[in-house]
Amino acid sequence: MTVNVSTVIVRTPEGKSKQLNQYKGNVLLIVNVASRCGFTKQYAGLQKLQENYGEKGFLVLGFPCNDFGSQEPGSLEEIQEFCTTTYGATFELFDKVHAAGSTTEPYTTLNQAEPAGDVSWNFEKFLIGKDGSVLHRFKSAIEPSSQELTEAIEAALAS
Repeated sequence: MTVNVSTVIVRTPEGKSKQLNQYKGNVLLIVNVASRCGFTKQYAGLQKLQENYGEKGFLVLGFPCNDFGSQEPGSLEEIQEFCTTTYGATFELFDKVHAAGSTTEPYTTLNQAEPAGDVSWNFEKFLIGKDGSVLHRFKSAIEPSSQELTEAIEAALAS
């Protein structure tokens, strides 16, 4: 089943609604992030992807999530400050979400992408094509700098 996020509405840190079709024509990497996780160092790699591919129409979208081990307990303001001061992260962060159990968007839709099911931990990544379709799903252990992920990004940008 092809999953498309174009009609999905998410919440900005300011509490405003934002439809993901506003990003149509760009390749997106949607990631559930947490500041106190063993994978938190991936913030640096996500920022590097944003820097390397941003001018080509690539965007990292981070969704703070406290579902796994309560590893994102802070306020959005605290999370944003941590990301910028610790990792120099400038990619867009959204309101906190639930990626497992009683999910919130974008995960209610994303979790239908193959292999379907709830996100299993922090820093799971969904690569979204220019048309809003989910192209790939990468588990948390797949580093942002991995050949598997960078090749998928480059292929999506070239299509």
